[in-house]
Parts: sequence; structure tokens; C-alpha cells
Amino acid sequence: MGEAGAVLGRADGGARVTWMVAAVLFLVAFGSILAMAEASVSRMSRVRALSLEDEGRRNAALLVRIESDPPRYLNAIYLWVMLAQNGSAVLVAIIADRLFGSLGITLLSVAFTLVYFIIVEAMSKTFGILHSDRAALALAPIVYGLSRVLAWPTRMLIAVANILLPGKGIRSGPFVSEEEIRAMAEVASEEEAIEEEEKELIHSIFEFGDTIAREVMIPRPDMVTVTAGATLNDVLDLVIRHGYSRIPVFEDGDEVVGVVYAKDVLRHLHRGRKTKKVEDIMRKPSFVPESKKVSELLRDMQREKFHLSIVVDEYGSIVGLVTLEDLLEEIVGEIEDEFDREEPNVEPMGDDRLRVNARLPVDELNDLLRVELPQTEWDTVGGLVMGILGRVPSRGEIVEFEGLRFTAERVQGRRISKILIERLPGRAAEAGS
Repeated sequence: MGEAGAVLGRADGGARVTWMVAAVLFLVAFGSILAMAEASVSRMSRVRALSLEDEGRRNAALLVRIESDPPRYLNAIYLWVMLAQNGSAVLVAIIADRLFGSLGITLLSVAFTLVYFIIVEAMSKTFGILHSDRAALALAPIVYGLSRVLAWPTRMLIAVANILLPGKGIRSGPFVSEEEIRAMAEVASEEEAIEEEEKELIHSIFEFGDTIAREVMIPRPDMVTVTAGATLNDVLDLVIRHGYSRIPVFEDGDEVVGVVYAKDVLRHLHRGRKTKKVEDIMRKPSFVPESKKVSELLRDMQREKFHLSIVVDEYGSIVGLVTLEDLLEEIVGEIEDEFDREEPNVEPMGDDRLRVNARLPVDELNDLLRVELPQTEWDTVGGLVMGILGRVPSRGEIVEFEGLRFTAERVQGRRISKILIERLPGRAAEAGS
């Protein structure tokens, strides 16, 4: 009788071990699916999900719903991952204790950890990243269903975490920051995955969002204008001489009352209306504050269909103008046509010397010389020189700042036109190294 009981006990114990082994295999497979889902959903974006939905892909609508609030679903997946990982580890420890004793627990646990890492963490996540579209679409119903099962426990645990670590936590938003995208563009350019021009375009788009109208405008002294009482022939002369298709109309010295279009002038001259004045055909001007973001201004130009805005300061004085071309150049670089006859902004002179246009932005000079000149108080190199001196320099006057020597080569009235920049001895060697 005793022997029969022992046999039954061993058989019952063997059956239990078999079921536990099956449970471990199931949890490993379950963990692999969860790891694949986590990797693919984290890599997916709402824009990509919407694109898949437009293509009519199966489960795309559910994927869009998930990507509309990723943390809500991913937090639940993270909890399921922990349950699967810890549950399988506990079962492996019990199996090892029953089969091999205390020493076996350590050996089998280490071996299982390595196997779990290879199968779940490495293989499954790699597959999810490499085939993010296919994996995310296939696993979207599983992610959605599992997140609903543990919705309340997940929220309570997150609430406890927020109490222990006060803050708003991770809200729905980008999982990749601007700095990370910039870094990825740099690496992709170095590895020749994208062209240098494409990398510069990515950087320009981010900088575009932080740029204001004052930084891209044509300053008031450089504006080509016409008076309200001028004739159409006078405007035609300006159009031919400068190549502009839109010219601001001034009245009473410093009051912009309109904008005259070259096509309106040509149309009236073609019809023989030579006696008309500018004020008879000018159009209503658009005004923007100098602190307006150029990204917002570009949207306004697209929506309201205008190509030129007059820039005013906080006191309402005219400080410049900005055109649609100026805004686009901030993204794609300089756009030159057959009428552009401007001098280059930068002329290399050799021996660590540069001749620059005083209107050159300080941040561009920083990029050229790999220096860190202040750019919060001054937008241009000319403004930087006048800010250091505290006055308008005379022609040939020299100022030294941050290891650089600035020489005002050309000064017109109250404005600096050309500046010669050279590194001071000692700093040139540092820059070279």
C-alpha cells in the first residue's frame, strides 16, 4: 500500500511539473508577443497609423485609437510584461527545487534568464522594430483587449507612482524629442543614409518654428518704397531697377498706407491710364508685430493669400518688411532669381579672416566660426558690434570680443554695411585643433 502511494505521489508530482513546464512555455510565448507589441506600438506614430487606415489595412482603425493615447495602452502592456516575466521566473524556481534541489534553483534560474532575454527581449523586440507596421496591425486587438482587462489596476498603480514621485507623468505626446530627431539626422548624414541637404532641411524646419519676424525681415533702411502721390511710371522705374513685384506705399514720411503691385501698374499702363497715381491702385497693407513667429505668419499668408507684410515694433513704428520668399528661404535656403544682384553675405579672405555683411545673423556666424557669440540681445553681426561699442562705429574702427577682432570696413550713416572678422592670435590655433 505504501509503495502504491509513493508511486501515485511521484506520478502526481510529475504531472504537476509537466503542467508547470507548459505554463512556463506559455508565459514565455505570451511575453514574446507582449514584447513585440510594445516595440511595434512604441515605434508607430499616429500619422503612420492614419496612413495605414487610409490604405484600408486590417486593424488600422484600432491602431489609430491606440496611437491617439499611447501611454494608456502601453502602461497596461508593461504591467502584463512584468506579470509574465515574474510568473515564469517563479515557476522555473519551483520546478528547479523539485527536480534538482537548492543548487538547481540557482543554475536553472540563471539559464532561464539568459534564454528569456534572447527569446523575449532580443528576438521579439527586434522583430517588432524591423516589422513595426505588420506587427502593430496584427497585435492591435491584443493590445487593446489586454489594456482594458488591466485598465483599473494600471491607473491605480500610476496614481500611487505619482504620489511617490509628484508630477504629471508621461502624457500623450511625442515619444521622440526634437533633440533626438536632430541627433538621428546627424547620424544618418554621417552614415550617408540621407543627404547633407536633407539633414540641413530637417534642422531648418525645427529652427523655423523658433524664428520671429524681426530675424528675417528686410530692415527699414533697405526697403524700396514709393510715395502715395507718385505716378505709375515712377513705380515702373523702381520695378525695373530693383526687380520687386510689390512695393510699400508711404505717406507723411513714415506711414505705410498701402502696397502697389507691379501687375496692377502694368495693367493700367497697358490701358493707357498714365495719369493715375499710386494711391488710386494701391492695395491694403498687412501689418505684423516684429515678435510674431514666422511659422504663424506663413500660415496667415497661405490662408489670407498675401505675399508681403509690414513689420512694426511695440510702438507701432515701421521697422521693416517680410515677404513670402523670406520665409521660405528660412527652410530651403537662399532663393535667387535673375533680378538678384546682392553681394555675398560671407567672403572668405584667407588667414582666418572673413568679410561679412553686417546683416548676417549671429547664429550663422557662430556656425561658420564654431564660436558661441551671444545671439539673444542682437540678431545681426552689425547689431553685435554696435552693442559691444555702445554706439555706431566709425569706418575702420576695431573692437575685440570673444577671441575675435571686428573691423567696421564700411559704414553708411548710422548703419554698418561690411565687417571684417579675424581670429586673434592664439584663438586661431585653438579653432584649428
